[in-house]
Amino acid sequence: FYPPGSSVATQFMPPSIFGYSEGQTWYDYDPEMAKQILEEEGVLPDFSTTITYRDVVRGYLPNPGVVAQDIQAQLAEIGVNAEIVVMESGSFLDAADRGELDGFHMLGWGADYPDATNFLDFHFGPGSSDQFGEGFPDIWDALKEGATKADPADRQPFYDQANELIKQHVPMIPIAHGGNGAAYLADVEGAYASDIGAEKFALMNPGGRDTFVWMQNGEPPGLYCADESDGEALRACEQAMESLLAYEPGTGAVVASLATDWSANDELTEWTFTLRDGVKFHNGATLDANDVVMSYVVQWDASHPLHTGRDGSFTYFPGLFGQFLNAPE
Repeated sequence: FYPPGSSVATQFMPPSIFGYSEGQTWYDYDPEMAKQILEEEGVLPDFSTTITYRDVVRGYLPNPGVVAQDIQAQLAEIGVNAEIVVMESGSFLDAADRGELDGFHMLGWGADYPDATNFLDFHFGPGSSDQFGEGFPDIWDALKEGATKADPADRQPFYDQANELIKQHVPMIPIAHGGNGAAYLADVEGAYASDIGAEKFALMNPGGRDTFVWMQNGEPPGLYCADESDGEALRACEQAMESLLAYEPGTGAVVASLATDWSANDELTEWTFTLRDGVKFHNGATLDANDVVMSYVVQWDASHPLHTGRDGSFTYFPGLFGQFLNAPE
């Protein structure tokens, strides 16, 4: 089902990212116990459900149809009839964010940055989407404590607690952490595979050609980048946007980008950035602090006239920073 470099998942956090809980296990495979529980709850016989997925290839799910069929067969062993439903990628993601997918659905995650907050807070925190239904306040509390600490050693116990609570509540079932890679023509200089799916083509020379062709699984569903969460869109956005800080290819070290230097207070609640001089937009305007603030405002303030993307969910902002300002009822 998965290529070399993949591993069976025992938790939502991947082992290469801070916040992974060493030694944590998932529940053993026990179909007889599962069937007994369903019978005791009066669910069996004649229980039917769905398994929904989008037919695209991802490192976390390279063979979605095959995996869906295997899960379908395992459910049949315990008397559950599961219908497989395939959706268009963009519609699937929108429905997942709104909590509109009944039964089971198959989806994964690739890191935007190497920290537990990108995995746990984004999916299980108080600002997360409705993908997993109503949230769990005890998970929120653990994540809040972990986010207020600067020292990784002080943070880890709270992520251990959150990972254990996710196992207890079972809003999702981890399957695997998939291996990933990228292939280039041999004459492409500076080629690399980003561990966060964010290759910057401007760092490469396509063998002296004036055109660089990148093949991916499909067209970006949209390019208002703040309102997209799919890899096809985000990789395109990576070529047109710059952030204050960036990750160095190959090492993952935090490096300057639009900011030349930065600092934070001990509580990590106040950050100061010094912007690079002379940065120009495509229309000739010069980057200044107001542009940085506005980039946050149009995502944060749901009443702002520019808070209008492809579907208006702006999933990343509440997932990382909490609720919207002026959120609709």
